[in-house]
Amino acid sequence: MRPSLDASPLAHSLPLVPSVCIDPPAAPLGANIGASAATHAAALPRVLFVDQSGQLGGAEFALLQLAERYPSHMEVVLLADGPFRLRLEALGARVQVVNDASVSGIARQASAMNCLRVLPGIVRQVRAIAARARAFDVLFVNTQKALVLGALGKLLHRKPVVWYQHDILTREHFGRVQLNVIKWAVRLAVDQVIVNSRASARSLAALTGLAADAVPVVYNGIDASAFNSVDGTDMGALRQSLGLPEHAWLAGLFGRLAPWKGQHVALDALTRLPDAHLVLVGAPLFGEDAYAQRLRDQASALGIAERVHFAGFQDEIPAWMKAMNVILHTSTEPEPFGRVIVEGMAAGRPVIAAAAGGVTEIVRHARNGWLVEPGDAAALADAIGVLRNDPALAQRLAQQALHDAQADFSVDQYLQRMMDALSTTMQPRDGEPDTRTSL
Repeated sequence: MRPSLDASPLAHSLPLVPSVCIDPPAAPLGANIGASAATHAAALPRVLFVDQSGQLGGAEFALLQLAERYPSHMEVVLLADGPFRLRLEALGARVQVVNDASVSGIARQASAMNCLRVLPGIVRQVRAIAARARAFDVLFVNTQKALVLGALGKLLHRKPVVWYQHDILTREHFGRVQLNVIKWAVRLAVDQVIVNSRASARSLAALTGLAADAVPVVYNGIDASAFNSVDGTDMGALRQSLGLPEHAWLAGLFGRLAPWKGQHVALDALTRLPDAHLVLVGAPLFGEDAYAQRLRDQASALGIAERVHFAGFQDEIPAWMKAMNVILHTSTEPEPFGRVIVEGMAAGRPVIAAAAGGVTEIVRHARNGWLVEPGDAAALADAIGVLRNDPALAQRLAQQALHDAQADFSVDQYLQRMMDALSTTMQPRDGEPDTRTSL
């Protein structure tokens, strides 16, 4: 279903220039695929994907899965270079980098004046995206900046625009100007929004006035086989290979080091848990190096530095998760989905998560995980203590979590639902000519 467009005079007063002042806050499809992979792939529209990041986050991992399954039907435009490009190319995807340093440097809270200074770069990127989009059936924008640049070029490329929304659209993550730009970009130029959770859909509805139940929900897919390939039976050997203490009780927290991800909350909780260790797997992105240093200073000040392990960015997440006794999620703001939560479930480890946003669509308290109030270090410590002192409960939660991850968040389900949503977008509306290339 396409969002309705507001044709009022106000709708045409959209301030286009500040639209690039957007950086990310920060990263189930049909159980039966049915047709063969070759037949299914032949029925796909040709899609140009646009993503603003060269780094690997939740949004980028979701795009990687599309690239891996359907490389011949797609091309990717990145607005920044980095490891993401290398991963895409390794999968056989065609990638074009349309980078402008001045535009990339604009922060999500930047002023309109700062955006005006980079207007030439904005125009170049809009034109480059539009030029490539003309050769495809659909323009799929995967991040906020990509959304706005794709929307600005709609009159040039005249292709259906699909936005996969990976974020909760609130003032906790975006400035007022940025939210206003997203609102009008969606209402004026986007043919279909796809969201990664019902929580994201609700935030979209509150911002744009679109009905939350009219937006398809496509949860990210997790490849459980990647976790099955890791032998976690010899915990000592696994930990030794990763440079972790072999006999310690380890709580793992996975994700980029950022204030809203709440690593500082986990450090506070650790002070209440003698002998437990905390492993932080992730690195700072988007200028958050100061926060990473504050975490190190906090651990030293609390006297727990020897029990905190800063592992940095790691590519082999399944092995690291299998090496943990429990997986933590400590975001202080509502999480749009919670990919690392599902990964922890797929690793067969009990998960303790902050109960807000899309997390509550994944974790059922005391059934397949444990929920705590966001930002509450004491509650987090209590929850860790409960699972540490009751191994049978922890194992029961982990077993149910593994089942749910495999049943509800598979890659096949993700791909099927995403392709269904894209195919629906390509259906002409009443009175419109059918301009599809081939479905």
